[in-house]
Amino acid sequence: MDVSNGATQSLAAPLADGTGALAAVLFPIAALAVVGLLIGGFLLGKRKKDAELPPPLPHEQPPKPEGRTHIDAHDPHASDRFPTDGRALNPHQLDDHGNAPLPPHQDDPRTDTDPPRS
Repeated sequence: MDVSNGATQSLAAPLADGTGALAAVLFPIAALAVVGLLIGGFLLGKRKKDAELPPPLPHEQPPKPEGRTHIDAHDPHASDRFPTDGRALNPHQLDDHGNAPLPPHQDDPRTDTDPPRS
């Protein structure tokens, strides 16, 4: 009994019907295409990174500003938010915060015009 001949014939049977042969040919082609795309993407990214300017050196950095750059804005609701004597308020001592309407702006163009009439 020839064992190697039987193994060769059992592998040849799926390839002979056509579907196995197509898969055996297309799978390596698809694998090579994926590997080629990965290598091409890596090379393209490396070329793009090499074309970028290097980061600035420490002596090329902009100087630190002399004054403050952050200016606190006035909150119209914050006039009575915290007690002036430094004591903490309990929940039952809180006023009705957040329900007062904001004062209208004098420069608001929406309040200067009449609504369109139909």
